[in-house]
Amino acid sequence: QGQLVESGGGLVQPGGSLRLSCAASGIIFRIYEMGWYRQAPGKQRELVSTITRGGATNYADSVKGRFTLSRDSAKNTVYLQMNSLKPEDTAVYYCKALAAGRRDYWGPGTQVTVSS
Repeated sequence: QGQLVESGGGLVQPGGSLRLSCAASGIIFRIYEMGWYRQAPGKQRELVSTITRGGATNYADSVKGRFTLSRDSAKNTVYLQMNSLKPEDTAVYYCKALAAGRRDYWGPGTQVTVSS
């Protein structure tokens, strides 16, 4: 019944910015946490940033000071503002929601490429 709809990926030059959006669509009960993970070619998927229902945020050390995660609770949407992008940020970015019943919802992934 529920799904995560992602948008905002693309190609940018080093130092540029992108904003990713993730909206929970349909019936998803009690979302406790939402955020973003990423997977670069040949590497394991890693946490980028998450936000809880209470508004607490968590960031990977590699993105602190450059990325900002925010939310619009009324729209069940989170936004990842990515500034000062580096080539090592290149990856497929996946939105994730943790909902009631320990159900995980994953978006299909959106490509972010940082290159000259």
